[in-house]
Amino acid sequence: MKLYDYWRSSAAYRVRIALNLKGLAYEHISVHLVKNGGQQHSEGYKDINPQSFVPSLETGEGDIIPQSLAILEYLEETTPTPALLPTGALARARVRSLADMIACDVHPVNNLRILQYLVTELKVEDEAKMQWYRHWIYKGFDALETRLSNDKATGTFCHGDTPSLADICLIPQVYNAHRFNCTMSAYPNITRINNTCLELNAFKKAIPENQPDAV
Repeated sequence: MKLYDYWRSSAAYRVRIALNLKGLAYEHISVHLVKNGGQQHSEGYKDINPQSFVPSLETGEGDIIPQSLAILEYLEETTPTPALLPTGALARARVRSLADMIACDVHPVNNLRILQYLVTELKVEDEAKMQWYRHWIYKGFDALETRLSNDKATGTFCHGDTPSLADICLIPQVYNAHRFNCTMSAYPNITRINNTCLELNAFKKAIPENQPDAV
């Protein structure tokens, strides 16, 4: 498999964690989101992913899968162990719900193209941009922390005592929160889960600074 990747991409970070957890080898292909105006906008990469997003996963059969959540579901279906989803419809729905809070509600309004639009098109100053970023992190983490605190299904990880799709989505977002100097004192469960995950080799290997294109 080939992973079209960028070291600081939260969505690509998710996929790296999943590939590592499942013990799947892959070829890293860097698509630098900043160099040369963004390599994701090149005609060659648009042929791979018309949205100009990373990640994209090329399967062993040469098919291309864009969108990180679709990639994660594909990996779960084709390599079911270790599982990223628990058994039972309700438990699986809970994990997907926690993952979607990050991947669908927090991350999209804070990703690079949104921040660039705020600056280049709306002429937002850097401090206002940071206020935007932190506002959406805190809104998402407030709700997520409440759910983790009030549900007995929360264990060592977001759900039970093994890493799941929810943890895979959470850890890159915590990385971003630290990167943009968000205060994390109000989120003891999120912080605890993040620290626990980063003790695991699969998560350590996926850390942005450990990627070959990290600069």
